[in-house]
Amino acid sequence: MPRPQRSRRICREPEYVAFHAEGGSRENAVLLSLDEYEVLRLVDYEKLTHEQCAERMDISRTTVTEICESARHKLMESLITGRALYIMGGNVRLCEESREGCTCHKNCHCHRQK
Repeated sequence: MPRPQRSRRICREPEYVAFHAEGGSRENAVLLSLDEYEVLRLVDYEKLTHEQCAERMDISRTTVTEICESARHKLMESLITGRALYIMGGNVRLCEESREGCTCHKNCHCHRQK
């Protein structure tokens, strides 16, 4: 029996959750999960290492690598085939650490609530 999947901590949900190519197909859309989005945001946009990303998301470095590969493939699939891309779902939890204990950044969910 496989081990249950740990939820992945994300700082916030994305502001934009749907993308489509002009003239592209919205049928058979590519679905990018919230944890895949968060890994791409941290690794490719914020330029963190996989180890730093793993610490922020409270998962292992090898899991970050697997998620990153999957997310990059989905992103390229959407770009190359013109299929719509939707960001939704996944086993995630929003950061609920106090400001002092937060390993994210100032735009994190826990900072915006206070």
